[in-house]
Amino acid sequence: MSLHLASAQREEGDRPSSGPQRYVPFSEHLGLRVERTDGGEAVVSVELRPELLNNHASGHGGVLMTLLDSAMAHAALSRIGYAREVVTVDMHIAFMRPTSGRLQAQGRATGGGRSVCFCEATVTDAGGEVAARAMGTFRYREPT
Repeated sequence: MSLHLASAQREEGDRPSSGPQRYVPFSEHLGLRVERTDGGEAVVSVELRPELLNNHASGHGGVLMTLLDSAMAHAALSRIGYAREVVTVDMHIAFMRPTSGRLQAQGRATGGGRSVCFCEATVTDAGGEVAARAMGTFRYREPT
């Protein structure tokens, strides 16, 4: 276990377990920042560092997928005022261009009901160019 995660686990009790600033160890490890959540929309960003790049010196696809997933999950949660939790059921992603620098994902809830929420998200780079898009289905559940 890395020192970063070991110290994060010690401090976990001091961190929020729900709401927009909820503590998600993997998201913190990547450096994801929740910038805004409200009414079924969310904005999440990350500053790419060398360890988040692929062998082409571009943002790793797994980082982009996590960024898209996080933006959609926060959109689904903000739709219900963070009253419950969500789990990802399904996600479809299209990668459109290599990325570098600061990335921002905008997520939006597009439909659903009491048990599921359908969402979409777009990642843009610092120049405003679209780098990836996703659609996802999220299942609501009671907090554990």
